[in-house]
Amino acid sequence: MIEWYDAHLVLIQSTFVNLLLVLSIQVPLRMGVFSFAGVGSYGLGAYVSAILTIRYEIPAYVAIGVGILLAASIGYLLALVVSRLKGLYLAMATIAFVLILSVIATNGGELTGGAQGLYGAISDLNTLEVIMVSVVVIVLLALSERGATKRRIDAVREDPELAMSVGIPVVRLQRLSFVISGALGACAGGMNALLRTTVSPQALSFHLVVLALTMIIVGGLRSWIGALIGAVVFTWLPSMLQLAGEWQSVVYGLIVVLAAIFVPTGLLGLVQDTYRKLRRRSSRVVARDSVSGTDDTDTERALFASLGGDNRTGGSR
Repeated sequence: MIEWYDAHLVLIQSTFVNLLLVLSIQVPLRMGVFSFAGVGSYGLGAYVSAILTIRYEIPAYVAIGVGILLAASIGYLLALVVSRLKGLYLAMATIAFVLILSVIATNGGELTGGAQGLYGAISDLNTLEVIMVSVVVIVLLALSERGATKRRIDAVREDPELAMSVGIPVVRLQRLSFVISGALGACAGGMNALLRTTVSPQALSFHLVVLALTMIIVGGLRSWIGALIGAVVFTWLPSMLQLAGEWQSVVYGLIVVLAAIFVPTGLLGLVQDTYRKLRRRSSRVVARDSVSGTDDTDTERALFASLGGDNRTGGSR
């Protein structure tokens, strides 16, 4: 077990980092906000953490915390700027935000290391701390998927006008989603930069936007469980597809296409649909048995009687 853990340590760390990145995209989507600004916050957090660690030897938690505060603040300002945009226009604006940050990182000179990036961001951040942070985030998001909070979020996503008419602060919640998205993205980027001790403009590439969106679509849109499924699948899948050799990219693409076509609600939606069908089938069987008067208790009594018991009282003769 220990040997397996050591051999797959990078993949284990990447799973939790990718989970936080995916959640930074999923949180706005739950409120009907089609934003990819979380990827920009990922790169922002990575660069801020690396710069503070390399230049000023600041502890990991402080460096990541500064990155989270900065990304959350920029997220709020971005929400104010794009407040009039909806749907695909909003998505395009947030992708432009990511690409602008990428250009700044590439042309940032000594501060960002240019196209080569920064190296030597050595810290004491370890895997257990990454897992603990991820668990805390998951618990908080899981609480938001229950009760009145869930109903308010669903109302904001499904019918914002109706939600506003019943007193739900739709605009405030949507702006809050940008702030949370920025914090989660920066946390993921900061931890990844300090675990790998390096950061480059690849942390702000369009490829990362596509990867995060793919994880959400294949895993599931409406729950942290779907984000977890997508993060696990697409973190570990490339290593498993090494057996395909030069066809690895082709097989990877086919899996994504087939999942998008045949599992439109994601793997989580597939599991939920299967569970509902099994429950309906079980309910129909129980109802049919009740009508025919052969419920489980009668069956048990008949079996008991056939074994020599008293079928009226259930006792032995």
